[in-house]
Amino acid sequence: MKKTSQWKIPLFKINVSPSDVKSVTNVIKRGTDWADGKEITQLEKELSKYIGCKYCLVFNSGTSAGHAVLIASGLQNKQVMIPSLTFISTANWVLMAGAHPKFIDIEEQTLGLDPIRIEEKITKTTKAIIPVHYAGLPCKINEIKKIARENKITLIEDAAESIGATVGKKKVGTFGEASIFSFAANKVLTSGEGGAVLTNSKKLFEKLKLLRSHGRLIKENYFSSIQKPNYVTLGYNWRMSSLTAALGISQLKKLDKIIKMRQKNAAFISSRLEKFPQIITPISPDGYEHIYQMYTIRLATNKMRDDLKNHLLAKRIFSKVYFEPIHLTPFYRKKFNFKEGDLPVTEQISQQILT
Repeated sequence: MKKTSQWKIPLFKINVSPSDVKSVTNVIKRGTDWADGKEITQLEKELSKYIGCKYCLVFNSGTSAGHAVLIASGLQNKQVMIPSLTFISTANWVLMAGAHPKFIDIEEQTLGLDPIRIEEKITKTTKAIIPVHYAGLPCKINEIKKIARENKITLIEDAAESIGATVGKKKVGTFGEASIFSFAANKVLTSGEGGAVLTNSKKLFEKLKLLRSHGRLIKENYFSSIQKPNYVTLGYNWRMSSLTAALGISQLKKLDKIIKMRQKNAAFISSRLEKFPQIITPISPDGYEHIYQMYTIRLATNKMRDDLKNHLLAKRIFSKVYFEPIHLTPFYRKKFNFKEGDLPVTEQISQQILT
């Protein structure tokens, strides 16, 4: 496989500016508080304001953030509904928290969980739903929220790919009890690695603080505190560094600008591809704003998709399939005896999509 530098057109480029370099350099030069510095709380406050939630905690990855939410939500031995067309973390969180994944088929308009299928598959053990806002386009979150509320089911948004996306005037991440964001290298807002949890629940927020840092109850910077540590529960080291947070703050300041650049690029590509009847370009439902974390098209057949992918790669234009269905990966297929045909819409679309 070619290195990124060899691609004529890479899949994505990180928007780097002097302010990014300055932000990180300032933390390095002060020679202290590289961990648990003031940048952590600043980033959390700014993310809370941007998304529109009361509380925010940043983590060292979106995967850690999701793992923490699943543990804090007390879902052990409970059923959690998730899509299969998503990054592997969505399913892994469920298993790592001791819960049981229930894969639900998707709908074709947003490539998110199908509300009709959710209602059909709810059981007495279903205690949570984790819808995914695929590629930067919100799923049918209002419909899913209504189902969750009527059935007293916890709603946790996997918004890893969709910071800044909106339904009406509401940003994704404000519909459920908690939402999970990722700041990995290919995300619209990136700090290289990192993640965050947004919530309006103080109870959940306090649980997450303990889980993030060894189960330690402390209000001061651990690395400069003389207080005796008070470990009150099992916890992990899922903290974000001050360096990472500084970069996140700088990137957040230009997030709306970056989103507009992505939307402009997507409109340009769509205007060129729409003349080909074999290609379905991404279209947002009325009132939905797509931030284009990924630009994903669909082709009429699997062979046509693969032929196009190989043609682009030969021209040094990066293209990739996001995602292969999780339920058909070797681990999940073997563990739960999944087979082809279990999720027909998911499986058909996964054979057609190309990013």
